[in-house]
Amino acid sequence: MSDSTTDINIEVQEASARRSSLGWFAIWIGVFALLVLMAIGLRNTQVNPVAAGEPAPDFTLTSFEGEQYSLSELKGKVVIVNFWASWCKPCEQEAADLQTAWEMYEPSGDVIFLGVDYVDTRPEAMAYLEKFNITYPNGPDLGQRIYDDFHASGVPETYFIDRDGMIAFTKIGPFTSLGEITSTIDNILEK
Repeated sequence: MSDSTTDINIEVQEASARRSSLGWFAIWIGVFALLVLMAIGLRNTQVNPVAAGEPAPDFTLTSFEGEQYSLSELKGKVVIVNFWASWCKPCEQEAADLQTAWEMYEPSGDVIFLGVDYVDTRPEAMAYLEKFNITYPNGPDLGQRIYDDFHASGVPETYFIDRDGMIAFTKIGPFTSLGEITSTIDNILEK
């Protein structure tokens, strides 16, 4: 073999080794990135929803009608924040009772209900609101910001916020009766 053939073979082997090293480096970077994403996801699933006695996260909800509701501007009122979705069957179980409760408390002006539509499309959400004749303010949670701020874990979830902006009660899952909703509101109003 000539020196030039040997030199070419050595260059080919070195180039192959560099490509192999770069390939392994890329694989390790990919594995590291995947582990970081998994750690973030695991951490997020282990964060508990905001609980009674904690300050409610401030948020602004823009309703489907374009009106804005900021929690900080609602201080002095009892605020019921209900996370729901049109595709959520358990949400349907409580929809009529939430609307009836809203109709009972709305005239006093002391209580406001805010429906936060989670991971939905506007047409399906609007059809849901119409189907259950829901008239209290509802709006989409664009980017899941409100849902994430409350560390919610599913739908339906409802947060009762007292006049001072503190979480008074959290309901995970659907309400079983109108009485369950009204007794919770009445207890908060009496304080």
